[in-house]
Amino acid sequence: MMAWVFVLLACAAGVQAQTRAWLDRDHVGEGEVVTLTIETDQAGAVPDYAPLQADFALGGRTSGRQTRMANGRVSNAALFGVVLTPRRSGVLTVPALQVGAARTAPLPLTVEAAPVAGRAGDAVAFVETEVDDPQPYVQQSVGVVVRLYFATQLASGELDLATPASTSLQRVGEDRSSVREVGGRRYNVVERRFLLIPERSGPLRLEGARFSGRGVGGLFDDFLGRGNGALSARAPDQTLQVRAVPDAAPQPWLPLKDLRLRYTAAPQAARVGEAVTIEVEATAVGATRAQFPELPVPSLGDAAQVFAEPPQYDETFDGGGPQLKLTRRYSVVPQQPGTLAVPGVRMRWWDVRAAEARTAALPDLSLPVAPGRAGAVPPPQVPDAVAAPAPVAATADGALALPDARGMPVRLWPLLAAGFALLWLATLVWALTRRRASRRVAATAEHEAQPRAAAAATHSLVDLRRALDTGDLDDVEQALRGMARPPVADLDELAARLDSAAQRQALDTLRRARWAGGSGTEARAALRAAFGGGPTWRTDAAAPAAPLPPLYPERSKSS
Repeated sequence: MMAWVFVLLACAAGVQAQTRAWLDRDHVGEGEVVTLTIETDQAGAVPDYAPLQADFALGGRTSGRQTRMANGRVSNAALFGVVLTPRRSGVLTVPALQVGAARTAPLPLTVEAAPVAGRAGDAVAFVETEVDDPQPYVQQSVGVVVRLYFATQLASGELDLATPASTSLQRVGEDRSSVREVGGRRYNVVERRFLLIPERSGPLRLEGARFSGRGVGGLFDDFLGRGNGALSARAPDQTLQVRAVPDAAPQPWLPLKDLRLRYTAAPQAARVGEAVTIEVEATAVGATRAQFPELPVPSLGDAAQVFAEPPQYDETFDGGGPQLKLTRRYSVVPQQPGTLAVPGVRMRWWDVRAAEARTAALPDLSLPVAPGRAGAVPPPQVPDAVAAPAPVAATADGALALPDARGMPVRLWPLLAAGFALLWLATLVWALTRRRASRRVAATAEHEAQPRAAAAATHSLVDLRRALDTGDLDDVEQALRGMARPPVADLDELAARLDSAAQRQALDTLRRARWAGGSGTEARAALRAAFGGGPTWRTDAAAPAAPLPPLYPERSKSS
């Protein structure tokens, strides 16, 4: 009996490993699901499903094993199954998947587009896509609202809006739910909002939002086996005409629907040496925090000092588009009495509705400045008896001397010698004290640097890829800075930490796109190419040498 067992095991070991994949069907409708099955006889091999996520949403997964006997040979195989929901219609390809040391063959799948559902009252579910400006400018914030109408109870579902080429698309806020009546039928409505920013001019095709899900069937439908509860709907596609930046547009480029400035706090008078507060509020319709520049700081020269506090932001998404409220406070300290003229804040912007340049300005403030308050501590007065320096006299032997209170000369050299001795002792004590303090500071800095060096990164490679796909350039910068250990404060420090010249060049492209009028599309392409596998950091050995020698160099062993 044992001999037969060894023979069967030997035959099983001699069977060549095979890995294959197949679909339960190769033709489905949009919103329907398909099951992918993978079989392999490699021990411990598991499929890598990551390539599927580009065109499919992954559902339930299963796994199991089976034993077969054919022609006197025994083979063991592992089976893996995953439910796929196509993200779009057309002829798709299930990509080749890595399973252990083997790869499956690619599989074709035809997905028929779902009919575009209108606002007829007989549709169980339909989708609307609303754009607040069909003719936006480059880098203008465009509000996109997607509404899903459904007249049945949903068991599951997915609402998706594809990102058009050469744009930035991000979801804004939380979903809103309501109930509306359309065509005499009552619908539940889910409203989802997005922010679209085109990066180049020309026609921009915005695919309609798509919904695929499953509804809860009635009792008789379940009993009679009618219908599987699958629901799908698609909004009509739209084409936006993106306009280029006009030649006469003010710089920096700021496309808005409206911009208003106002004083929320303004003083009526001031006093020398005392601070007064000026508070300015800006309300911008059609811009986000990342797009809006900082309010300028008034320049008053020698007449007064101005201290600006960090601005406070409040972002909302009303009426289909973004709205930003920015508040900044300035503390003004007059330096001289008289009349202080504080120029009002001025900002140039482009009115996207009227297609013309505009300037938002606040009126200048004229503040009467009174002298400083009485009662301030006066400067110390010098007594008349010592106001004038005493004449220097000479003794009989030619030595310098000062007259005493009685007018008698006092020798000056002993006093000078004693003064120099005291000054030398004080200098010596100061040098020793500073040396000890420097050592304590160096030890403290080294002690504090250890937990800082061990600080964990705040962003991962997944965050970086998500920012490159769906975020704006500011999100990409934050992800890159957060991947450093410890995180860095700006792009200059980030570039100093990178070991790859290509990645540092990509950061330069990012700078030009954000602050020097460069192309956002080129910057995003360069960042994707350079950082596709994540940042390449410098090692300690590759870090640049310190530009200055150490304060206390180590003594050589010979000394």
